[in-house]
Amino acid sequence: MAGCRSYLQGLSICVTVLLLVSGLVMIGVGFASMEGNTPVAELFDQLSTIDGLLVLQVFGPVTVILSVLGICAATLDLTPLLLVFSALVFVEFVAMMVVASPLVQSQTQMDSEVEEVFLNVTPLHRADLYIQTELSKLQASDSCCGLRSYEDWQNQLPASCFCTPPSPPPASDSQLSSQQVNSEGPCVMVGSNHNPSTAQVAEELWVHSKPCGPILKSYMSFPIKLRIGIISAFATIAMAAIALCLTLGLEEYWKTPPVETTVDDFDRVKYQPKPSPT
Repeated sequence: MAGCRSYLQGLSICVTVLLLVSGLVMIGVGFASMEGNTPVAELFDQLSTIDGLLVLQVFGPVTVILSVLGICAATLDLTPLLLVFSALVFVEFVAMMVVASPLVQSQTQMDSEVEEVFLNVTPLHRADLYIQTELSKLQASDSCCGLRSYEDWQNQLPASCFCTPPSPPPASDSQLSSQQVNSEGPCVMVGSNHNPSTAQVAEELWVHSKPCGPILKSYMSFPIKLRIGIISAFATIAMAAIALCLTLGLEEYWKTPPVETTVDDFDRVKYQPKPSPT
């Protein structure tokens, strides 16, 4: 029994150390500025009201303090301290789930709100110069054009939308290959009227077929997904720490005490607690 308790004590220490690490991660992510790396950040100003940073900034230090308390309680094997630690971590767990619940709701509402923002800034050639500049950088780096399609620029396609046309297919498969390139390839052919800077006669212009909208959505949703993942990891570790510390603290109350049997002169069997060696 002593060996089992030592194993349980060591496991409790390990889990509380993991809880300490999760608290440090929450502090690091909570105080790190990630919005500055989001392309075309001004598009999403109205979507950043619930970002989870405050949740991590508040509960991160609290988790670190409680983890230190839990490590001391598990190391010293103090039953009252183990029970206090379990109660406080449970209160923090419930509070975090209540406060962080809007994060999940904001994740589900993200797509519809981003689509509404896309509608407000199109056509793109009439958008603010900052948005045009940042979107052009994204188009050049990720080989995309427009938010939903290249038609968001109407007839004012920037140079970042143009791509190198594919190599000409064999004569026998020219029609089939042209359909595949236009529908599934990385480039799509548009008329010369989409480029007002050129005054030549009809000329084939190729632009990126992939829109930038899904890429922007992934950039925007990544911070929220990261914070939800950190909170989920904390919840899992916190529940494990509570279970182990409660088991360690209350073990003496539910384990079966050793008993010994005796037979009296009338052949009656009596059961009584076995005397402690001390």
